[in-house]
Amino acid sequence: MVKDGNNGASDFLPDVLDLASLRAAAARCEGCGLYRDATQTVFGEGPRKAAFMLVGEQPGDQEDRQGHPFVGPAGRVLDRGLEEAGIARDDVYLTNAVKHFSWVPRGKRRIHQKPTAAEITACRPWLEAELAVVEPRVVVVLGATAARSLLGAAFRVTRHRGEVVPLGDRLAVATIHPSAVLRAPDREAAYAGFLSDLRAAADVA
Repeated sequence: MVKDGNNGASDFLPDVLDLASLRAAAARCEGCGLYRDATQTVFGEGPRKAAFMLVGEQPGDQEDRQGHPFVGPAGRVLDRGLEEAGIARDDVYLTNAVKHFSWVPRGKRRIHQKPTAAEITACRPWLEAELAVVEPRVVVVLGATAARSLLGAAFRVTRHRGEVVPLGDRLAVATIHPSAVLRAPDREAAYAGFLSDLRAAADVA
């Protein structure tokens, strides 16, 4: 596999596309500069043929340390929302638009930094490969970074959240990232909106 460093993750895709091969190859990805400061690649997890694929922004601090998506506080919000929306976790594949944690130091803490457009583009081949292998019926797009990767830079989650939109030969529903619920001044109202969007996705699966 020739890697010239100009094609982002495309240079690191394996010849055989299955989840095990993709995960192993992604662990060695240097398609953008984020790998230098991240603990590890955090690849998607879930069944090979899931009805739902949920796509977030990037790993957070805990995800980066543990190597699994959505294991931090936002993951607990997501778990609650899925249960209340009637979406079984066994029917969900969880992943992120960007597979490495982007952060800046602040004292002893690592503070989340939004991925750049170039980093989102560089990582998109992993997401495209996951979609091709998992073949979900519905993609739930969590937040602006995932929306940019999957639905284009002009798509606005705030304007179109909860709407069922086409995504190739499947359907997508965009909503806020569960971490936005935690940051909201009125968490109860933010969570209610988030849950409503998840229920919209459940209804079309």
